[in-house]
Amino acid sequence: MKKTWSIILNSILLLSLGLLIFVVFSHIRPMLAEPWDKVGRIILIAALVLAAALTRKKLGPSSYTDVFLAFGVAAIVMALDYYLPTSRILGELLQVPIDTPLGIALDKLDSSAIIVAGILVTSHLTKADLFLKGGNVKKSLTIGIVAFAVCVSGSLFVATLFGAQNVTVARVVPWIPYIALFIAGNAFNEELLFRGLFLKPIGSLTSKWLANVIIAIPFVLHHTGVTYTTDALLFLAFLLPLSLAWGFITLKTKSIWGSVLFHAGTDIPVVIAIFASLD
Repeated sequence: MKKTWSIILNSILLLSLGLLIFVVFSHIRPMLAEPWDKVGRIILIAALVLAAALTRKKLGPSSYTDVFLAFGVAAIVMALDYYLPTSRILGELLQVPIDTPLGIALDKLDSSAIIVAGILVTSHLTKADLFLKGGNVKKSLTIGIVAFAVCVSGSLFVATLFGAQNVTVARVVPWIPYIALFIAGNAFNEELLFRGLFLKPIGSLTSKWLANVIIAIPFVLHHTGVTYTTDALLFLAFLLPLSLAWGFITLKTKSIWGSVLFHAGTDIPVVIAIFASLD
């Protein structure tokens, strides 16, 4: 009974932190206006770093320390992505308007580079396991390649479900290089930020399958308010089982690469819908 209550309380704490970081202090659509967003992020990051230091001092290296560090890393890289002007500077240097397929792809790559670099550097220092090495890579890639192919075959149909107008193969073909840039950056950074960074530490305080659910909920709500679909509820309904599937693949194969490929495939109709709305 004591263990059950511990898992319940840990789950509530972890889900609350996930919602706070990924929904309230989202790097895409934060809920607070300035200056409260910036102040809130600073307080949150300081609290997480302090919690990691205190639990390490009191308990030694522990699952709680790993969890607080993971949330701290997520909060830091998302704050950097939101406030650093690198995307604007890159667009100005290359003279690429943001409201073009290339501009949108470059903006996503810039965001992804900041998040991925931050996670990789800190994980190297903390020796965190992000499912990048080891595991059944062959099985993971096989699942990912098959899923990616299925997603490609149905991408135009799904894009129309999201409200894209007049999407044809002839219209989409010129966008392929920009779609590739976008999905490569987005899929890797989101799988690393959610599944890679959190499945193991959260699973050590709950269970690996419960951790998948705890991560999936903030991931889905992180996408609330998207403007690239005419039916946001339908989009979120699609996203929840997909998020659980990506976590399931990562946990079963102990490798993130299959979920990255699967995720990239599902991003294709989303990017098509975004690009179709530009004309």
